[in-house]
Amino acid sequence: MNTVSECYTALGIIHTKWQPIRGEFDDYIANPKSNNYQSLHTAVVGPEQKIFEVQIRTHEMHHHAELGIASHWRYKEEGSNLDKNFEKKIAWLRQILQSGKEEEGDPNELLDRFKSEIIEDRVYVFSPTGQVIDLQQGSTPLDFAYSIHTKLGHCCRGAKINNRVVPLTYALKNGDQVEILTSNEEKPSRDWLLTQAGYLKTSRARAKVRQWLKKQDLRQHISEGRVLLERLLRRLNIKNCNLEQLAQKFRFKSVDELLAALGRGDMTTTQMTVTFNEQVFHTDSQIIPVIVESSRSKGGIYIKGVGGLLTQTARCCRPVPYDPIVGYITTGRGVVVHRRDCSNALRWQDEGNQRLIEVEWSEPLEERNLVYPVDIEISAYDRIGLLRDICNIATSEKVNIITTHTYTNKMDNNVKMMFTLEVFNVEQLSRLLAKIDNLTNVMKVWRKN
Repeated sequence: MNTVSECYTALGIIHTKWQPIRGEFDDYIANPKSNNYQSLHTAVVGPEQKIFEVQIRTHEMHHHAELGIASHWRYKEEGSNLDKNFEKKIAWLRQILQSGKEEEGDPNELLDRFKSEIIEDRVYVFSPTGQVIDLQQGSTPLDFAYSIHTKLGHCCRGAKINNRVVPLTYALKNGDQVEILTSNEEKPSRDWLLTQAGYLKTSRARAKVRQWLKKQDLRQHISEGRVLLERLLRRLNIKNCNLEQLAQKFRFKSVDELLAALGRGDMTTTQMTVTFNEQVFHTDSQIIPVIVESSRSKGGIYIKGVGGLLTQTARCCRPVPYDPIVGYITTGRGVVVHRRDCSNALRWQDEGNQRLIEVEWSEPLEERNLVYPVDIEISAYDRIGLLRDICNIATSEKVNIITTHTYTNKMDNNVKMMFTLEVFNVEQLSRLLAKIDNLTNVMKVWRKN
């Protein structure tokens, strides 16, 4: 539309042709939103009795909806006089900044609020009663539940989209009709806070989950935090983790404080994964430099050491950065690098084998070109599409699958799947394993020795 009057004329035509839904008309032209967004919103019963929403606005209003506050400069360049509107936006931004100072919380939450409010990238869905719900683009059924009522989000256990059951990680689309499946018990899952799991998009919903978790009993927090940490260590097959050192790294006075923070959701296992790379598994002994390169023509595995020495990683334990490692000098194959807890390496250490040498990982020049082979195993109940879903996760994480072996027990329908993957670092591997662990029918996933 070119003018405001044309918007209202179009609205009258639409309401004449189709039956409007009571209570679903919003006039944001006469009453703009706090961020100065303007448009006419209405919902009508269309052909085949389907409910759909109509948005009517001028070209100028549409530019604002697409570009948010950035549209000011565009119109200023074109000679439009929007200085008053711009001043309203500045006042609104100052108001958000002031509220951010007064409220305690993660600075990232304030940033998320800026993104969701300034950029009019929205999705419009329907409740079972036909009410139109305005959400941030990429929102999930859980975000929808928390936008309706906090208790509905806490009790959410599933969702239906257009009468079809979908995962809680489903990204809502314009026009979807959303129905939330609930239980009588309020019990948000800590996994909902994991960014890589994809359960929640909006900062408001994540804040509600954190508030609920903080109210729980301290002992329960410690217990659940321990479960989360043990699950991470089991997935990565990390043994003998120094919890005291881990707590000191994050400036906690005790291990219990660390576990309680993890259980409450104040910190995530993703943050700990980075620490495993940088701190926990470095050896304190003097290192004899050894450089190890893979057979790749570009990039490879780099370890401090003697240049030009023929080296490779052991197939029996497949070490990845930053596993504790040890080198073994072979005849004709150069130095083979093993994990320190590898059964072969442990046997050689017990025997006092003189061919063992100390090595450590070093930072590569171009880490993005370096990949490391790793074996993982998955235990699950077999179902159609399980292998496809695992491969889709690997593709989304940019992880290359080298080999795969599947064994199915037809008696109990159990399946064991072994994969050899190429990963860039332990953080990427942890993220991949967490997503696979959340798949339907998957009982356990872990990194093999």
